[in-house]
Amino acid sequence: MLSKTLASVLRATCAGVVVAALAACSSTPKPKPAELPANPATLGVSQAWSLKLPAVTFPLRTAVTGDTVTVAGTDGTVVAIDARQGRELWRVQVGAPLSAGVGSDGQMAAVVTRDNELVAITGGKVLWKERLAAETFTPPLVAGRRVFVQTADRTTAAFDGQTGRRLWQQSRAGADALVLRRPGVLLPFGDTLVTGIGARLVGMNPANGISRWEVAVASPRGTNDVERLVDLTGTVSRVGDSICARAYYAAVGCVDAQRGVLMWTQASVGSVGVSGDDTMVYGVDNSGTVVAWRRADGQRAWSMDRLRLRNLTAPLAVGSTLVVGEDTGTVHFLSRQDGAVLNRLVPDGSAVETAPVVAADTVVVVTRNGGVFGYRPN
Repeated sequence: MLSKTLASVLRATCAGVVVAALAACSSTPKPKPAELPANPATLGVSQAWSLKLPAVTFPLRTAVTGDTVTVAGTDGTVVAIDARQGRELWRVQVGAPLSAGVGSDGQMAAVVTRDNELVAITGGKVLWKERLAAETFTPPLVAGRRVFVQTADRTTAAFDGQTGRRLWQQSRAGADALVLRRPGVLLPFGDTLVTGIGARLVGMNPANGISRWEVAVASPRGTNDVERLVDLTGTVSRVGDSICARAYYAAVGCVDAQRGVLMWTQASVGSVGVSGDDTMVYGVDNSGTVVAWRRADGQRAWSMDRLRLRNLTAPLAVGSTLVVGEDTGTVHFLSRQDGAVLNRLVPDGSAVETAPVVAADTVVVVTRNGGVFGYRPN
């Protein structure tokens, strides 16, 4: 099958994701960013704690439930941490390298291995394992005593949280041939399961997977499967009924999930997710520019290009700041008002692998070397 052959070639030539033609698979050297100026350090930031994991080289998404942060290393080590004190609550090895994780509701955690096994964990012990039919890059969603997954063939499925019994699955016939090898969208909204299928945000009945509404955040363009790849990817921002997401290399948009209608969409060439608050949505594009859009109508409020040409994570909006990680190992603290640089630090010198998260008033950063660091802005 042509699409599978093309996917294999792209996976061999482009590290980390099956990418569109616009992505950095080119042999053209990327220009180097300008040297960073002196650290202004106008915002005090203190390190509260640190822990060590095995290396993190898969597309980890850190799970936060209350004061608990759950993280994982590529080798299959999963750790739950009390973010108040940096105390390890439990640690377990699931027996195989991971392709997706972590999902957690605070009681149960779930990950997916490269062997396509969905693994449920409770109290630091493996509860059950269930074989999936295809690869998975999106962290499982643990909610309502169920575990939901979306596989790379765009099948969404639900499993009983206690037994691992498959409850239902819904496949999307005629879906796009290629998918990103990075986390997509899967989250709860009231009594609706919200997932990303291609460029569409889809609201499903969690009891049976039947679609309640579908909204396109972007429109595929181009003449081949690669150019038309606009999957929803990365972290999303939910405030009230508003869910905002990024379509890969195409747009950022917000959907009213109560009514199932598009609020707005704006062109944005980026590959990582978004964050936000009740007035703004924040993102970074692939040039390293940080952008704030007004949540109500999508109009650009400000942009900041002092980190231009740097490879950045999705931002985290917390307090009066935005926190952004970089593949050089630097963590940048920016003003939410205009993007001004307030402080920066380097946890352990290795790349920041996933978007920072916040729990118990602590910003948690995970690095490629497996460092887990808790920081508290003053």
